[in-house]
Amino acid sequence: MKFKYLLLLISLFLSNGILAQSHFLKNLKSGKHQTIVVYGTSLSANPLGWPAMLEKEIDRRYPSLIKVENMAAGAMWSTWGVKNLDKRVLSKNPDLVLIEFAINDAFLSYKTSPKVCRLNLEYMIDRILEQNPNCDVVVQIMNMPTGIHFHEHRPDFENYNDVYRKVAKKRKLLLIDHTTYWKPILEKGLPEYLKLVPDGIHPEELAWRTLVTPYILKCLKIK
Repeated sequence: MKFKYLLLLISLFLSNGILAQSHFLKNLKSGKHQTIVVYGTSLSANPLGWPAMLEKEIDRRYPSLIKVENMAAGAMWSTWGVKNLDKRVLSKNPDLVLIEFAINDAFLSYKTSPKVCRLNLEYMIDRILEQNPNCDVVVQIMNMPTGIHFHEHRPDFENYNDVYRKVAKKRKLLLIDHTTYWKPILEKGLPEYLKLVPDGIHPEELAWRTLVTPYILKCLKIK
């Protein structure tokens, strides 16, 4: 009986993705070329930013097996993401998609409610998995806005982050929550945070290299 109970627990863990290895990582380890699509806002769009660093680091571990397509764009939000999904994501036939739009869905001028944020996110996930059920969809929550970017433009940004958390939990998707390490830095005081995020919303090169990229690699279990 104890053995059967243990097998049941293992089965449940695997079905929840707790012990299961991603299709993406399995394919890398078996020598199959993989395509990552990065989809989101200006927090991802910089051509010299963390997506390029991520590609370099994965290529160092799995030479010639990885391509990162950075399809993010500055000042965009999830409604734009839905409208451009075919051209910027599905056409790339991705094996892994990293999505983040919560920070700009929270932007007051875009008038995107948390409900619409969720509908858009789930629609994009559904379309990606409809095309390729084995594609690994990863939901990202980026760094916190401060100053005018928070108080005047995104006062409810945490509600939008919670949408991403709930969708990831419901859909059993990997959630990469960058606030995990950004919050302790901000708690040390705004000056400490601004050393890495000078304008109050966009991290700079040191942060991409020492914080953002290593954390994504850790969450993807790429050693």
